[in-house]
Amino acid sequence: MEQEVPVIHSAAKDSAEKQFNPAGDGRIPEQIREISDSLSDAFARFRQSDSYDSMIDIAEQSRTYIRKKPLQAMLYSLGAGALLGMMFGKKS
Repeated sequence: MEQEVPVIHSAAKDSAEKQFNPAGDGRIPEQIREISDSLSDAFARFRQSDSYDSMIDIAEQSRTYIRKKPLQAMLYSLGAGALLGMMFGKKS
């Protein structure tokens, strides 16, 4: 039993989309495309750097430590959260 669901287009939504994208045809504005390209290039350069490799190594060491000593890791996390909560919490 199939039933068609009517799609309601509101004029406010259509006008908001046209303000965001003046072409109104679903294309990405040029400025956003340039930002996206520059971010992609920056991330590609970062992935080729030594910093990225060291971050991956540290993440793997962290995973290994957590698997070997889950209780200690949880207590460290709890302590760090409590400390940060006291430091940045609301002052009464």
